[in-house]
Amino acid sequence: FPSHDTVAGNTTLTLPTVSGTILTTGSSGQSIPKAALPTGSVLQVVQSTSTSSTSTTSTSFVATNLTATITPTSNTSRIYAMVSGPAYTNGLNYAILTLYRNNTTNLGSGAFSNLGLTGNSPGTYDTSVSFNYLDSPATTSATTYTVYLRSNNSIAAIWDLVTTVGTITLMEIAG
Repeated sequence: FPSHDTVAGNTTLTLPTVSGTILTTGSSGQSIPKAALPTGSVLQVVQSTSTSSTSTTSTSFVATNLTATITPTSNTSRIYAMVSGPAYTNGLNYAILTLYRNNTTNLGSGAFSNLGLTGNSPGTYDTSVSFNYLDSPATTSATTYTVYLRSNNSIAAIWDLVTTVGTITLMEIAG
């Protein structure tokens, strides 16, 4: 028989009527199953970075190189996406960013980078952009989130990641 420590006092331990394993703090090699965590718990975090720029004069969205993939553990989980990086334009223009799921579904989180709207003089404009989106993909399959970019008026819009790193962070939230 294994040895047992004796606890002084009147300590009562009530065990549930279901079978399973009781985890104690400090036990090595043990973890709480993700399915046992309460709603709102962070189940996993995935982060991806890019230093590859994307430039477009298109007024339709085009994919950038900033992308990350996460595989939800439950179809009731939600994915919280956080995006940051610099955008750049020449002249009077907007660089419009949004987030796509699996390169097919525009999640419509569009961060509108108001660049170069301070007058009629041409020039170059650079700004830091960040936006967040809470998605409900309803799947346990690998799901890819990609930042897309478009120009407001056919003047070059650039997701400018040459000198600054762009970051996308995905957090699976228990549903």
